[in-house]
Amino acid sequence: MSIYGRDPWGGPLEIHADSATDDDRSRNLDLDRAALSMTSRQLDETQQSWLLAGPGDKGKKKKKYVDLGCLIVSRKIFLWTVGAVVAAAALAGLITLIVKTVPHHHRPRPPPDNYTLALHKALMFFNAQRSGRIPKHNNVSWRGNSGMKDGFSDPSYGRSLVGGFYDAGDAIKFNFPASFAMTMLSWSVIEYSAKYEAAGELVHVKEIIKWGVDYLLKTFNSSADTIDRVAAQVGQGATSGGTNPNDHYCWTRPEDIDYPRPVYVCHSCSDLTAEMAAALASASIVFKDNKAYSQKLVHGAATLWKFAREQRGRYSEGGSDASVFYNSTSYWDEFVWGGAWMYLATGNSSYLQLSTHPKLAKHAGAFWGGPDYGVLSWDNKLTGAQVLLSRLRLFLSPGYPYEEMLRTFHNQTGIIMCSYLPVFNSFNRTKGGLIQLNHGRPQPLQYVVNAAFLASLYSDYLEAADTPGWYCGPNFFPTGALRDFARTQIDYILGKNPKKMSYVVGFGQRYPKHVHHRGASIPKNGVKYNCKGGWKWRDTKKPNPHTIIGAMVAGPDKHDGFHDIRTNYNYTEPTLAGNAGLVAALVALSVLACDRYIKGIRGILIPSLSSSQNSFGAELSSRFGRSGPLGEDMYHWQATIMGPVDSPYAGGIFLVSFKTKVFHPNINSNGSICLDILKEQWSPALTISKVLLSICSLLTDPNPDDPLVPEIAHMYKTDRAKYETTARTWTQKYATN
Repeated sequence: MSIYGRDPWGGPLEIHADSATDDDRSRNLDLDRAALSMTSRQLDETQQSWLLAGPGDKGKKKKKYVDLGCLIVSRKIFLWTVGAVVAAAALAGLITLIVKTVPHHHRPRPPPDNYTLALHKALMFFNAQRSGRIPKHNNVSWRGNSGMKDGFSDPSYGRSLVGGFYDAGDAIKFNFPASFAMTMLSWSVIEYSAKYEAAGELVHVKEIIKWGVDYLLKTFNSSADTIDRVAAQVGQGATSGGTNPNDHYCWTRPEDIDYPRPVYVCHSCSDLTAEMAAALASASIVFKDNKAYSQKLVHGAATLWKFAREQRGRYSEGGSDASVFYNSTSYWDEFVWGGAWMYLATGNSSYLQLSTHPKLAKHAGAFWGGPDYGVLSWDNKLTGAQVLLSRLRLFLSPGYPYEEMLRTFHNQTGIIMCSYLPVFNSFNRTKGGLIQLNHGRPQPLQYVVNAAFLASLYSDYLEAADTPGWYCGPNFFPTGALRDFARTQIDYILGKNPKKMSYVVGFGQRYPKHVHHRGASIPKNGVKYNCKGGWKWRDTKKPNPHTIIGAMVAGPDKHDGFHDIRTNYNYTEPTLAGNAGLVAALVALSVLACDRYIKGIRGILIPSLSSSQNSFGAELSSRFGRSGPLGEDMYHWQATIMGPVDSPYAGGIFLVSFKTKVFHPNINSNGSICLDILKEQWSPALTISKVLLSICSLLTDPNPDDPLVPEIAHMYKTDRAKYETTARTWTQKYATN
């Protein structure tokens, strides 16, 4: 179920299954020219419908039951409920008019937490990095159209590569880290879309993702089924030490670039194209409601995946900029990572067979550890794949032949989470508490934010699976330990460090003012500074004339030291990949202020009125149960439902969301049932009454024709006496004091 009322955690990553041919499956199953021994098997019908259900598959029962998204409710009781609540609301409105002049003491709206505030800013960094024709709503005044001749200006390429994002403080477009950034953003939206929406950033982050993947689609023939090349990079760094104008030698606003921008094409680049496939596949899930666009992304991902598998090689083996700035050490991790995303986007089990093949895991380094084991980055995605596949096991449990390898990945994820905890000293920490995932080398923050995201996400996975924690050897640690780790690391980045410096520009009172960024450091004053003309702005000790809001700089050194010097990129340069990890970590940690919903929920009992005046509220509370948020935390509930009289559940007190075990065809055996109360179209004044009465209705009148637990539904239909006896036994065992 979804903690935040949106994407069910069990994996509905909903998209339509593709129609791979036997030849396609055979090619996907190939590994080093040795066909995998395991054959394709169809997913269990229940699992596949869960994984692949489209948004149009819900709400098909039109006669006896009403689908509220979480549960099926008797239409008769539902209509009675709505009518009663509307009447109560009308009465409440009348009384409200009478008492309107009575003085009230209104509590101020609680401010957003720091993580939400930082999230708004971190997303703005991507606006500042846009290349191409900038939209009018970009909201970064000092940026304009740039790179409008990209692709065309290189005679050897001659096609449009306008768009995308500049990688860092220069104007180079690297597909490898950019694809990873888009995958990370998509993953965060898939898991936390309701948080984004409540923060008012869902449209924004989806626009960022679309801007990125639309550009990736331009870098190869995305309409074809087979390709032989991909544009890997636009622009050139200073790799030769010469004085020829390029994106590193020159210090120029992107809008004023007039030097050549070559296009680098690769013909054998498994790591790059598998990561690009992951980016398109994950984005296809984000945009699943736009069927045509989602399918376009899936097709492009499949084309890239085929190219990655058939033309083996590392994209950086060709030398030049790739090997200097974004050197890829292996493509095996991208095969595990990309295969997992391809499976989640398509439901095609051949991708899962590849991702869970022991030989592939071995090549990717899953079994041998090493100093970088557990470190997710633009280069090594193994840790991300392990967490993602643990998700699959926790909530879908595909079973044979995947279970053994999925269990291994799940166990390895637990070990990785243990390594993040300070008690084990797996990684050094600075005196200020920053974990050194890159072993004291420069630019540490990009690795820290990825770990913070994974730790927060995995703790949410465990909690959603009703698992209070995990074992590190003989020692048990609660899920809170992971969130504590994530908070301490992100808090350090936001200013709780020895320097008292926020490493996110524009957040807090003290942050870097000399960011290594050409566009931010050169004034927009109508003067076009040429290649060397901009050097004076690079070398000046004055702060940047423009604040690049939300940019996370490279970070401090291993001694917590930081030098706010523009020319030292090891301290002051931001990157796409770094900010994507930051955004993911911030949204995972954020606690959003849903004040208007809390007021509506509390208002259902109309606390300003007496019990006699609020007869419906009193009846609702006494007959069906009690419900409400704790304090200002919308997501922390105290609620109970009373088992209806004249039902097998009579006398039971069930916790919402059904943490009490219950034997019922429409409720999981572990009691999972969601309270989908965060839908804008629901009036807060109706929400709780609907939920309480609907659950009572469900207990009184099960719907065996649309079951969540088919075995119980079958018993309900074929042996009602046994069903009621079992349900009554469970109620007495689990739901009575």
